Amino acid sequence: MSGVLPHLTAALNALAGLLVLVGFLLIRQRRKAAHRAVMTAAVVVSALFLVSYLLHHITAPVFVFPGQGLIRPIYFTMLVSHVALAVVVAPMVVVTFRRARRGDFDLHRGLARWTFPIWLYVSATGLAVYVLLYHVYRLGA
Repeated sequence: MSGVLPHLTAALNALAGLLVLVGFLLIRQRRKAAHRAVMTAAVVVSALFLVSYLLHHITAPVFVFPGQGLIRPIYFTMLVSHVALAVVVAPMVVVTFRRARRGDFDLHRGLARWTFPIWLYVSATGLAVYVLLYHVYRLGA
């Protein structure tokens, strides 16, 4: 099962990022009901991602990277920014979602302007880390 978890985690992360992007496009088109449904799905998928991620990293090493040379500091800079912003954005997502559910749309909109780009960055860098670890430098191969 642990061999599948990095790939499942990456798939959930990619799906969450895609849903966040689609949700953004929907609200720009003023399609509020569709935006609400897609963003609810993004939160659910992100929660599933978090469970999968934590299960995987209970046993997997977090700071092992086989790449050498210039890619090494690039990778670790990306990883550190990814982890730091993931810790920041998780409660932002919860508060942004709760504000929307309560109908506090002015407060929701204000926080969502910050939450959206951070969430998208965390999703994209998470995928980049996955690709580097499991496809470019083949960790565990």
